[in-house]
Amino acid sequence: MTEDLRLLHVHAHPDDESSKGAASTARYVAEGVDVMVATCTGGERGSILNPKMDRPDVLANITEIRRQEMDAAREILGIRQEWLGWIDSGFPEGDPLPPLPEGCFASLKVEDAAAPLVKLIREFRPQVVTTYDENGGYPHPDHVMCHQIAVAAFEAAGDPDAYPDLGTPYQPMKLYYHHTFHRERMKALHDAMLAQGLESPYADRLKDWKPDPENEKRITTRVESSAYFALRDRALLAHATQIDPDGGWFAVPLEVHQEAWPTEDYELARSLVESELPEDDLFAGLR
Repeated sequence: MTEDLRLLHVHAHPDDESSKGAASTARYVAEGVDVMVATCTGGERGSILNPKMDRPDVLANITEIRRQEMDAAREILGIRQEWLGWIDSGFPEGDPLPPLPEGCFASLKVEDAAAPLVKLIREFRPQVVTTYDENGGYPHPDHVMCHQIAVAAFEAAGDPDAYPDLGTPYQPMKLYYHHTFHRERMKALHDAMLAQGLESPYADRLKDWKPDPENEKRITTRVESSAYFALRDRALLAHATQIDPDGGWFAVPLEVHQEAWPTEDYELARSLVESELPEDDLFAGLR
């Protein structure tokens, strides 16, 4: 029975829920799991990455447009979604890096930034929580902070002495990290493209990316979700300011991707139940 299973994804920006784990999300929704996405920021400082949307009117209304995009993606994925209410930090560039904008998400104290997530966990009561690893998946300050508050909230939500005014304590059972852009997966897609006589979009990236067996060993859980890759792509395209339909996201044909790498991959970072590794289910040990 899946009616009582609840899954919470903690993401930094609108669009992250569609670019990381969206196919396995759709699979669990189809199975009857109640899935919630907590979005830390509104993506207010995100760049417009789709040339067709790079217009003054879009830039002037980016906050509202990104909320509308999130609404559309939420409907496509069949999930619930809550905004944690923090302000996008932007991606600092330069040498030296500029200071973070005052009051932005990544500038906050972890214990303060985690508070609305603790409240949400106690209300939604998920058995499983996912987020990024300690590097944020990539070193965006909001992604790193997202990791930090998710870990802190996972530990604090069940502690009656922590955040006593934020609801009845509740302890999730498993915490996972997304591993989306790892070398093993990229190499498999690259090889599959070449085998089809197609140009690989990953050739340049793989050229200097040396194998790291220790990092690949971090993956404990591979969720077969290829039947939902097309739905994932629809959710991605809903984030029209962020996703170029003619860009790299869709350079690998769907059927090639489904055959070469049919899973979405996770690292079991913390578990209060026993399950046998490797897993093929985020709810292993809980069903």
